[in-house]
Amino acid sequence: MNDLDLGLLAAPFAAGLLVLATHVPLGQEVLRRGIIFIDLAVAQVAALGVIVAHLLEWDAPELAHGFGAQAAAAAAALSAAALLTWTERRWPEIQEALIGLLFVLAASLGILLLANNPHGGEHMKELLAGQILWVGWSALAPAALLYGLLLAVWFGLGRRLGATGFYLLFALMVTASVQLVGVYLVFASLIAPAVATRTLGRGRLAAGYAVGAAGYAAGLLLSAAYDLPAGAAVVCCLGVLALIALPLLARGGQSGKLGGR
Repeated sequence: MNDLDLGLLAAPFAAGLLVLATHVPLGQEVLRRGIIFIDLAVAQVAALGVIVAHLLEWDAPELAHGFGAQAAAAAAALSAAALLTWTERRWPEIQEALIGLLFVLAASLGILLLANNPHGGEHMKELLAGQILWVGWSALAPAALLYGLLLAVWFGLGRRLGATGFYLLFALMVTASVQLVGVYLVFASLIAPAVATRTLGRGRLAAGYAVGAAGYAAGLLLSAAYDLPAGAAVVCCLGVLALIALPLLARGGQSGKLGGR
């Protein structure tokens, strides 16, 4: 086990908390709508936009943090949001299947585009698993501003946004998150807290934030202590905590309902 320097984990943990700030409430809405894989699909399309920007050298030599990559990721994610808004209106009964199809198409296109790139495997790994352990404070300020605006819109309008507003808001959120923590952590941050707290009524949002923060803290500590990939470690911790919390919080939710009768 390595000697831990907790100061080095401060910025990555802050990045995780920023991601959770938007992902927990939107993840609960995703679960309510029954469109579980929308986050994977839109995140993968955003990652595809970053890959295209890199291959076209719009933002060389940086892959994930420059304006060209961000603009390409946003354009791709917003296009995916517009497409999914249309498919939900046209074929609502198969929306989940279409979301899954969009995900696998975007993932396969990314593989094809990077097939002949000597650093393609490294770029794909960075976009999928992320590099949260190396996130610096300078990257957090613009993300915090964007997340603050998105949260204000969400808590101000919520379900009054409708399908179009929800998908567009979701796309902007995923664009920033993919470049901070990677596709896998985007999915885990949305779904793990939502699943863990699905039976709760009052206090569900706070409980979701607690589960998410505990997962990020445990994963980052595990990564630093045993020299493991940080993104994968956090995903595993979020998943395990969700599986542990789900039955425990379900009992608490049932007890609260019985007590209220």
